[in-house]
Amino acid sequence: MSKPPYEFRGNAYRALTELEPWIAARQEAILEPELPIIDPHHHVWDNERGRYLVHELAADVNTGHNIVATVFVEAGSMYRAKGPAAMKPVGEVEFVNGIAAMSASGHYGPAQLCAGIVGHADLTLGDGAKPVLEALIAAGNGRFRGIRHGVTWDTGNAARFGRRQVPQHQVLDPVFRQGFAHLEPLGLSFESWQFHPQLPDLVDLLKAFPNTNVILNHVGGLLGIPPHDHDRQAVFAIWRANIRAVAQFPHVSVKLGGLGMLYCGWDFHLHDIAPGSEELATAWRPYIEACIEAFGPTRCMMESNFPVDKQSCGYAVLWNALKRITQGCSATEKAALYHDTAARVYHLDV
Repeated sequence: MSKPPYEFRGNAYRALTELEPWIAARQEAILEPELPIIDPHHHVWDNERGRYLVHELAADVNTGHNIVATVFVEAGSMYRAKGPAAMKPVGEVEFVNGIAAMSASGHYGPAQLCAGIVGHADLTLGDGAKPVLEALIAAGNGRFRGIRHGVTWDTGNAARFGRRQVPQHQVLDPVFRQGFAHLEPLGLSFESWQFHPQLPDLVDLLKAFPNTNVILNHVGGLLGIPPHDHDRQAVFAIWRANIRAVAQFPHVSVKLGGLGMLYCGWDFHLHDIAPGSEELATAWRPYIEACIEAFGPTRCMMESNFPVDKQSCGYAVLWNALKRITQGCSATEKAALYHDTAARVYHLDV
């Protein structure tokens, strides 16, 4: 990584190659190794953020947990260099479909990598988004499931470091909604990625589109950096109230993870060695449990958000932490949280 993209607490995001020895210094036995898992949220890329392609993904997935399949979510990677700007994101789906085909050979382990693919289409194109969506479906070769159009905006620094700059209330814009309206007729889902203070805007969107399959990313986009770092309990209360408001809509499910992102405000990335699963579980438990309470296990799915969350921990330790949090859940509840919800939401036959 030639230039660190941003800093939190004086420490820049580290290149993926720098993280490997830091993560390797923390080894743990795998908890509940037989529990089947669909990892419903990860990325692949090869750019200034580092290299995370099929080999690196497979190395993480094959660390001991029973990962049976994964879902790729858009990361702005391998866009087409030529052609209409609106169609450039189709290149990412073509790229990831190639990784899925490589995985289908079995050469990279038993997991079905990228069994589902979520891409990007610019919904501010309005009706112009429809031909892009159709091109994405064709490029996915049966694996394409929906799109993510991130709308992260905040009064602090967090929004500055997103891949695209958006206005404050993007999802309330009539033209954005004109594009959004094409998802449900095409059988596509919408990944809702915003920060937690923006969740009231999502509530308004959900009221307008009661039949579109919506997946809330990363426990709603928790922020724990300025100006949201003054009182973690006060921020938690605001976040939880917003989560409960979103959970009232039955066509929404939520991904439980993304808490290793530096936006969340913990200092795990400053430790001399990567944290262990007990420490992570203690920090993350209130947020995971609040989401399960609000949505119920059948609308929750555990996620890795790798390699983004690698800034805070290793892949094996991350799943151990999630399993520690759900230790008291029944077998049926665990099946939903780790496998069944994702299989249903993303129409995966695994």
